Amino acid sequence: MTKYRRASRTARVLLPGAVAVALLSGCAQGSGGAASAAGSTPPAGAATTPATADSPGTAPPTAGSSGAVRPAPTGRLAPGTLLVSDFGADTVTFVDPARGATGSVKVGTAPYGLVVGKDGRAWVATAEGVAVVDTTTRERLALVPYETDTGPVTTGEYRGGGMGIALAPDGRRVYVGVNVPGGNGTLEVIDTAALRVTDTVEVGRRPFDVDVSRDGAEVYATNHDSFDVTIVGAGTLKTRRVEVAPYGTEGGLGSWLKPHYTAVRPSDGKLLLPFEGERLAVVDPRTGRTTIEPMTANTHQHGATVTPDGTLLAVGTGPIDPDEDRGPSLTVRTPGGAERVYPLEGPHEDVAVSKDGRTAYVTGGFTRDGYWDGLSVVDLDTGETRRLAAGSRPLGVVVL
Repeated sequence: MTKYRRASRTARVLLPGAVAVALLSGCAQGSGGAASAAGSTPPAGAATTPATADSPGTAPPTAGSSGAVRPAPTGRLAPGTLLVSDFGADTVTFVDPARGATGSVKVGTAPYGLVVGKDGRAWVATAEGVAVVDTTTRERLALVPYETDTGPVTTGEYRGGGMGIALAPDGRRVYVGVNVPGGNGTLEVIDTAALRVTDTVEVGRRPFDVDVSRDGAEVYATNHDSFDVTIVGAGTLKTRRVEVAPYGTEGGLGSWLKPHYTAVRPSDGKLLLPFEGERLAVVDPRTGRTTIEPMTANTHQHGATVTPDGTLLAVGTGPIDPDEDRGPSLTVRTPGGAERVYPLEGPHEDVAVSKDGRTAYVTGGFTRDGYWDGLSVVDLDTGETRRLAAGSRPLGVVVL
């Protein structure tokens, strides 16, 4: 069965040559038609299954007005408030999980990933630079431009600029993966006190995600279009490439079977990369060795995160082939490998978990066709799922 699935899926996902060249990616390009966020999602009915094995340059950062879409409240944020990056706009949006959007702040064109530090500052990877947002006052404090030349500022799935972003454990550096259309990307290092780029390192193509080891010694750039993860020494900036391609690299830029997001397992620092709801690639960054464990959702997967106890959450965006693959879902996988799969209504992109670990927030922005303006709130105990209108094609999400 495993051999059949590998051969069958690979054969189904290779695009015609002319189309593959035009797309320059494995995830099919499209302007994206936003679906309605109204309505509720059917009960999950999930089952538990045990697993078996603007322009570029070096100008100083510019201060910016908050650009708040709604009046920003003063004082502390309500516990559990969410912040999402609006890839379909130039804002980030604050979301009350019970009431919906409560305010937005302009940050820059087509924001992608975001991360928040203990000081309450959010760092947002946009097409123009990394925006710094005070989440208490709800204003943009600065925009740190990239040193990498990414061409004209554009929008859409293949735009140049920041994608994945991560914060060092000590809060002194931000690492952002910068996409360079048509070529290898870079990892830029930002000094969080000086608000400037201090170093630039070449990585792979389209760095979808960036993560940092628990001790801060290594940075991991997950490169979608080169089937790999670049391991960067935080102190030395030396790099190593680890290919992560459990289905092989046949099809190149025209393949769908590429890495998207990575989660760093707390227990041992290994990298967890879900593929197609069928295979979990577990990468040991010390040795570069990859082992494969089976998964059960059978759907194209993007976003991934892991909780402190090692529970993995993986977002299923929907089928590559509707005749063989299942629909959108959220997989919750215990450290022991047991999985519960929660069906979702429509494509989603990324996921965050409440502080108590009982609720998942899954963004509906999605990098391809089928996105919608909101997120799904999933009760991980009961399986109840509801839709919440918020933001404009939200991709990244964090719990404040």
